[in-house]
Amino acid sequence: MNQDEKYMRMCFALAKKGKGKVEPNPMVGCVVLNKSGMLVSKGYHKKYGEKHAERDALLKLKNNEAAGGTLYVNLEPCSHYGKTPPCVDLIIERKLARVVIGMKDVNPLVDGISKLKKAGIKVDFVLTEEAEFLNRVFIKNMTQKLPYVVLKTACTMDGKIASCTGDSKWITSNESRALVYKMRKEFDCIMTSSNTVIADNPRMEHKFKCILDKDLRVDKSAKIFQQGEIYVASNENTPVKNGRLDIKAVLAELFKRGIYSVFVECGGTLAGSMLKDGLVDEIYQFIAPKILNDNSGMSCFNGNEIYKIIDCVQTDIYKVETLDKDILIKALISKALN
Repeated sequence: MNQDEKYMRMCFALAKKGKGKVEPNPMVGCVVLNKSGMLVSKGYHKKYGEKHAERDALLKLKNNEAAGGTLYVNLEPCSHYGKTPPCVDLIIERKLARVVIGMKDVNPLVDGISKLKKAGIKVDFVLTEEAEFLNRVFIKNMTQKLPYVVLKTACTMDGKIASCTGDSKWITSNESRALVYKMRKEFDCIMTSSNTVIADNPRMEHKFKCILDKDLRVDKSAKIFQQGEIYVASNENTPVKNGRLDIKAVLAELFKRGIYSVFVECGGTLAGSMLKDGLVDEIYQFIAPKILNDNSGMSCFNGNEIYKIIDCVQTDIYKVETLDKDILIKALISKALN
């Protein structure tokens, strides 16, 4: 690992400290070296509305130690006034000689790179793919004005989420289910279907939940209504396409309500249709060491007719871990960041 990669990875680690607090802003970390190459300051964006990472790092320096040095930041420095002044202006003021950036900002208002170059500051890029992965939620939010969607499934080794009678308790281990409870807290909203609520009557505790219930079949006495704010998408407030709710329209409405990430927990029909329509960005798939051995059982994805393997949905697996005896696979839907 060279020096640029070393300090950019340090920026990533700092940036992650702001996870869950900076949204809808990106997670950003910053490292400053003096002209001798010694690390003199670090900073990160701690909370939405507060100082950006570059400002957090540079304002800790009182004696112009950054002059002639290098600043590392995982996202292009801002060049416009928002909740805070432009970071580019402070970088120029503090006379940095070089700025190393992870990724260009997808916000069209930002053009910090041009301003840095005009001031005679050398600009380099490093670990761009990793920087984009870190802020994949921000990229989706900014470029598509839609929340980032993660679909969670829990199945047997042969891809079944329930028997032919609908029995599904329990496929995965206690440890896996406990992790799911923690995962939910990382997202702004849990989305599920009326079929899931009617079949399982889950509580799904969370501050904000969305139920897809076209014909308003779910009784208000269901456990899911006992806690948190609920948005029910039905044919009364959502367009209907081919007899189904337009889920992209639901996601757009959620985004307008300040929902930037959605965790989907549902059956195979909704999971399959969202996958078919390109509405899923990422999959969390729990696989239990069990085989149902019955094709009449319910599949975790059931939304398309495919005749050739080449037409499968492609994924990029980025993490595999074991939980008790289960396996958790995390995978991006290929090109989901584009």
